[in-house]
Amino acid sequence: MDKKSKKKSKTKSLKSNKESSTKLDVDLWEQNEDRFTSCEFNVERGNPSKLPPSSKAPAATATTTAAGVVGGAGAGAAAAGGASVVCPGNANAMIATPPVKHVAAPQLTTTPTAISIAGCASGTALVTLDADAVAVETGDPERGNWTGRFDFLLSLLGYSVGLGNVWRFPYLCYNNGGGAFLIPFTIMLIIAGLPLMFMELSFGQYAALGPVAIYRRFCPLFRGLGTGMVIVSAIVMLYYNLIIAWTIFYMFASFRTQLPWQNCEPEWSTQHCFSYVAADQCDAINGTYYLRQCYNSTYAEANNITGLALHALKRPPAEEYFNNFVLGLSAGIEETGSIKISLAACLLIAWAIVFLCLCKGVQSSGKVVYFTALFPYVVLVILFFRGVTLPGASTGILFYLTPDWKQLANAQVWGDAAVQIFFALSPAWGGLITLSSYNKFSNNCYKDALIVAFCNIATSFFAGLVIFSIIGFLAHELDVEVKKVVDQGAGLAFIVYPEVVTRLPISPVWSVLFFVMLLTLGLDSQFALMETVTTAILDKFPNLRQYKTWVVLFVAIFGYTGGLGFTTNSGMYWLQLMDKYAANWSVLLIAILECWLIAWIYGSQRFLNDIQGMIGKRSRLWNFFWGFMWRYITPATLLFILFFNWVEYKPAQYGHYIYPLWADIVGWIVGLLPVLIIIAVGMQQVYKAPSHLGVKERIRHLMQPTAEWGPAGRPCVNLHAERYQSQNYDGVTNTQILISGAPAEVMPYEDNSQDNGNGSANDNCISNGNGYRDEVLQL
Repeated sequence: MDKKSKKKSKTKSLKSNKESSTKLDVDLWEQNEDRFTSCEFNVERGNPSKLPPSSKAPAATATTTAAGVVGGAGAGAAAAGGASVVCPGNANAMIATPPVKHVAAPQLTTTPTAISIAGCASGTALVTLDADAVAVETGDPERGNWTGRFDFLLSLLGYSVGLGNVWRFPYLCYNNGGGAFLIPFTIMLIIAGLPLMFMELSFGQYAALGPVAIYRRFCPLFRGLGTGMVIVSAIVMLYYNLIIAWTIFYMFASFRTQLPWQNCEPEWSTQHCFSYVAADQCDAINGTYYLRQCYNSTYAEANNITGLALHALKRPPAEEYFNNFVLGLSAGIEETGSIKISLAACLLIAWAIVFLCLCKGVQSSGKVVYFTALFPYVVLVILFFRGVTLPGASTGILFYLTPDWKQLANAQVWGDAAVQIFFALSPAWGGLITLSSYNKFSNNCYKDALIVAFCNIATSFFAGLVIFSIIGFLAHELDVEVKKVVDQGAGLAFIVYPEVVTRLPISPVWSVLFFVMLLTLGLDSQFALMETVTTAILDKFPNLRQYKTWVVLFVAIFGYTGGLGFTTNSGMYWLQLMDKYAANWSVLLIAILECWLIAWIYGSQRFLNDIQGMIGKRSRLWNFFWGFMWRYITPATLLFILFFNWVEYKPAQYGHYIYPLWADIVGWIVGLLPVLIIIAVGMQQVYKAPSHLGVKERIRHLMQPTAEWGPAGRPCVNLHAERYQSQNYDGVTNTQILISGAPAEVMPYEDNSQDNGNGSANDNCISNGNGYRDEVLQL
């Protein structure tokens, strides 16, 4: 080794760090290959004469020379297809330089073969295996990765920036102090939303697994946590696509010279339908418009029509069109009625779009998001410039921005801000873990979390400007106060705005633009929900990855079939019920458990070291900030949100309709289903643990990561066993690494302590101090 190489090794050597599960405390492997010196075993292809007869006993101990050569392997061995072990560059400074000696290696068979490594005192070895010589055949197709960094960033942006930013945030601002609401909203983003998003993105990227598989390895006792996330996403996926179906319906309805909800059509309107066009025409001739009839002034005065008209119930045509024609809404949830064929057809189109965009997994959806994530911003900018030029727009914007500082002393305001930011970024649904699991190991997920969090606030604020400029115009046109026009949710998107566009010139164009924006906003979120479900299936059954298209098709058919219930006459009542209960208490409880497991059980500093193994070393202040957030501030905020939701709980209600008691019970069952599954799976794991262990020992063992836990898909092999043992080790001099054969999957509590026949029970596993053993590595 020349002087320059020695200097590099000395300055960039790895430091021992027992808290890190990757031990990469400085830069990334891809960017710093010069830190490592290749060490090769003399395992020659097709030469059984040089192999020891038994694969049960430890094979030759490979000692590292100053030049980094192990076991006397040289260029010839490398050419012959040997297994290469890369030790830290400072290994030569930590051990003596023994004479190179040749030792026979075991014959390659289907039986796992262990080879001891000495000299990697930093606790890390990077093992690269020749696929032809010592491949560990798993037979599982690759999961795949995002084809580009922006694929992930835009998918994450589309998942986090959704319909709630457009149809809920502006209403919350109006209801909670106007511009002053931005203060608690930003604070809640910093202490709750961003820490959870950063935690889940790092978690998924580190292990490259979906929520179900990642918790099976990370904490077997709470492996149901991932299942609970997937169940939440699956339930939301069923009804969320119906909202996309509504936007498709309105898009098709907008392609005509006159919008169908502009007047009160006899086909779907009632006597209370108030046509603003007809009312304006009646006023022009000095008449009185009452119950869809225009009365002249003489008749109106004689029969007190003018007084009746002032207090009459008035429903805008857009409202009656949505309820009576689009939904065919029944009187209550108990009146199911029949399936609306038009909605069922639009739902089929929605699922077809989702299937075509996801049929190839992230490789296909990663390209679609370049349109679906960016197009809403184009439409918002267009609508903003159109909105601010409308008469009355300034009134609406001032109403939106004028701060009411007294509201900041109201706990309701802080509760609404916390709930909105929590559900805006969608942690604990499994989507963040799923999306990040397809990242490259070296992706800077920290920067991604900051970008998306900032974009979420900026988008919410900007969408509020757009919506309130348009609402101000509608209030001006109707000659009413702004607060009488403000609405949220479906009411804003499918009643207020459709009513506004009828008063704009070239109204079909603005209608199409608005609903295409809603479509793209909804599709991004639906992609992530669908990907969460399919990833859980493919991680559970890796052999199905080669049939990914068929798996996505199966999930799409299941989603369409399950969503048909929401297209019935009572479908809107069911949608509101699921939206209230499906992703509420359970999601908050899952997030609290997640913080506790990662920050307290696994250890916040250990997890931060894992993150630094991916994105590079950070300052002490950075480590302290995130550790403090995850351990104290964020869980406390989540408990506050949970408590706030319980205190403010009201039975389900849609408009003036009060749900029956049985419907609320169904909602509670659906809402608590993920929590019940977490408890049931945990009890099952404790029951299946070895019978000779006490309950406390079983729980303690199942709270530890399994031997499979680690930076999946990386060449990093952790030689420290302190995650599975009660004591720590400064260095490892005789650690077993499986380099041949396909090791069988070992359950985290499987008892492997039996003698292997030659008096050695520690060939392929190490004791964890509790009377049972885990496999050290499972490559």
